[in-house]
Amino acid sequence: MRKYLPTLLKILISVGGLLYVFSRVPLQELGAELANIRWRWVLPALTLVYCGFVLRAFRWRTLVRGLNVTIPFGRLVYLYFVGSFFNTFLPTGFGGDVVRIMEASRDAPAHVAAGTVIVDRLTGLFMLFMMALLALPFRPAEFPQIFVISTVTISIVGLVGGAILLEGNLIRKLGGWLPGPLSVTDPKRPLTKRLDTLQACGKGPLLCALTVSTLFNLLLVSIWWLFSRALGYDIGYGYLLLVVPTMAVFLLIPSIGGLGVRESIAPALLAAAGLTAAQAVALAF
Repeated sequence: MRKYLPTLLKILISVGGLLYVFSRVPLQELGAELANIRWRWVLPALTLVYCGFVLRAFRWRTLVRGLNVTIPFGRLVYLYFVGSFFNTFLPTGFGGDVVRIMEASRDAPAHVAAGTVIVDRLTGLFMLFMMALLALPFRPAEFPQIFVISTVTISIVGLVGGAILLEGNLIRKLGGWLPGPLSVTDPKRPLTKRLDTLQACGKGPLLCALTVSTLFNLLLVSIWWLFSRALGYDIGYGYLLLVVPTMAVFLLIPSIGGLGVRESIAPALLAAAGLTAAQAVALAF
């Protein structure tokens, strides 16, 4: 029973979030908003969604090549699609990364597969947190203060934690005090090999991965902008530069593909853009 608890938690969070939303937004209003969708904007948005998989696969290839390992690019794109599917249904938002590691281990040493997937995820989160912090000073006065405080806290903790993990020396010092499997002083242990991989990618590939992560986050904002146009909402791209990274931080909460979490916070985040609760939820869907 215990192994099913994380999955049950995801389901409860998603269902609870949706029940909260539907208690405040009548289904008729939501249906009316979605009925007005303009499909000519949807195709470009979906095209960018798939471009995002290719872009992130390129980021992963950069890191893999930094370790002098070759995995076919098409294979990496395929594994990103597979990982995205499992991210939706496995107990945490990182379940797809575990699947990517397992599958990539067929093409590369296990510590290389694990290390590059971890760095790939870290660089994405690193730039996400950075964009959220950079956008917050330009928020409108109506932007909810609770989101400011929580976003700053999560982003700073994430940036510091990621920097410590990539730098490695502090972890090695602390790891020397830890017992058995948690120790990182024995070079033969899998945990030590993975930590070595994190620092072995090189500055060039790491900077390239951070650049690609920035481009991907901008692409994600563009997807939101296109879907807002599809629904006939006039939201500035600059405002979405603030909203999308902030929302993405909260999507780290375990749920079924972000369902329920996204819709719960969308009205508060998009109110300053002039959207009603029904319009915000429609865009989140």
